[in-house]
Amino acid sequence: MLQKQKHILLRNVAIRPNLFQFLRLTTRTGNGTTRRSITAVFKPNTNLSRSEFVSRVIGRSCYYFEIKHFNISSMAQSKFEYVRKFESDDRCLPNCWMVVRLDGKGFHKLSSEHDYDKPNDSRALALMTKSAVRVMEEFNEICLAYGQSDEYSFVFKKDSELYNRRKTKIETNICSLFSSSFVYYWSNFFPQTYLKYPPSFDGRVVLYPTNQNLRDYLSWRQADCHINNLYNTAFWALVQQGGYSPSKAEERLRGTVASDKNEILFSEFGINYNNLPELYRKGTILLRRKVEQEHEKNVVGQNGMVETQRYTKRRMTILPLNVDIIGDKFWEENNDILGSYM
Repeated sequence: MLQKQKHILLRNVAIRPNLFQFLRLTTRTGNGTTRRSITAVFKPNTNLSRSEFVSRVIGRSCYYFEIKHFNISSMAQSKFEYVRKFESDDRCLPNCWMVVRLDGKGFHKLSSEHDYDKPNDSRALALMTKSAVRVMEEFNEICLAYGQSDEYSFVFKKDSELYNRRKTKIETNICSLFSSSFVYYWSNFFPQTYLKYPPSFDGRVVLYPTNQNLRDYLSWRQADCHINNLYNTAFWALVQQGGYSPSKAEERLRGTVASDKNEILFSEFGINYNNLPELYRKGTILLRRKVEQEHEKNVVGQNGMVETQRYTKRRMTILPLNVDIIGDKFWEENNDILGSYM
């Protein structure tokens, strides 16, 4: 079948096969649909633009194709082309969850110089989430994201073929878009605070082969959120309300366990840790969900008068949740995340 489709392509383009430096057609079937993609590289001096390729090939073909790559190489057959052999093949293993985790670089300094509220700054957390939403809007193959403090993790679908699963391509695109979004939206959340210097984030791609591996990873990050937030809450209570110096507060908390910190907060400052906002204790989960939104439009009624008609429309949106992700309840209520890969 692929060979037949290739002949159809060549006929539609109306050019000789020897003008192709490389032509590959692939199909992938999943979720009841079949996706066909084209990888086409033409030899130098081929007078065919991408738009012409679309109109003459896709427009006339009786098949639907997704163009993965289209390139007319200017280096082909030059004596310098050999340098491409030094590029390493860093494609991620197939059939694995790809997780991109971003961490703020030097955010202890950044939070101090920009007067973040302690122990938690809701503006900073909202800015992080806004940047993460922007990333999810750009990359539809992200099915879930989780963030806390100065980090965010993005989970790609197990069968994602984004950038042919090239590790460096994925992590650099995610990291750069998140960083630029953080700067772009800064004034929306800190209108009275001038950004003194450009912040940055480091990124890494980690592969998890099983659903349980993925769940354990997200559980680890949420447990880390709880541990850090409990410590910071107790630390800043001692400093801000107890009159401790930072070094004395650190010494007071050294060697304590969770129950000790809870006791300090409750007995000395009247703070019940479990009553603090779940945003601080559990972090933020981002999911794609269809929600009903109300709209209005003007229509002409039977009496000839213009009337305002209200209606609801379901629209895909990115929904933030501050819930437990360690237990089974979240995964049972959102079984579509892992359901197709069970």
